Amino acid sequence: MAGTVEQKLAAQGIVLHQPPSPVANYVGFVRTGNLLFVSGQVCVDPQGKLIAKGKLGGSVTVEQGNAAARGCAINLLAQLKAALGDLDKVVRVVRLGGFVNSAPDFVDGPKVLNGASDLMVAAFGEKGRHARTTVGVASLPADASVEVEGLFEVS
Repeated sequence: MAGTVEQKLAAQGIVLHQPPSPVANYVGFVRTGNLLFVSGQVCVDPQGKLIAKGKLGGSVTVEQGNAAARGCAINLLAQLKAALGDLDKVVRVVRLGGFVNSAPDFVDGPKVLNGASDLMVAAFGEKGRHARTTVGVASLPADASVEVEGLFEVS
């Protein structure tokens, strides 16, 4: 039976899938003590297709980038589920780090990353409120529009 967090996600039409495999020499997550670090997740859907490809401020709109960041957050949650077995073991979302594939003059990265932040708050309530960094970058793997990493306190 799904826990409270997964029930909240299911009510929003989100069912967690098998998390994407790392594409290089790293692991999807590392736990040390009560902290779980989740590697950067690009904006792929459960079939591995990019949700948004290209640069924000170029061919990708803020709305498309926001949806891509939400997809990254779903992948973070899938990694959490793989690590913990139950999302109810998340004590707090501590920090999200977001990377936005940006045109040189694009300044709305924080609006893009709200797609990930909003989902964390929807899933975890007040425990989902977190510190965050948003950085515009020249490129991301596979020309993904967004990548998000996370730090979580867990029990």
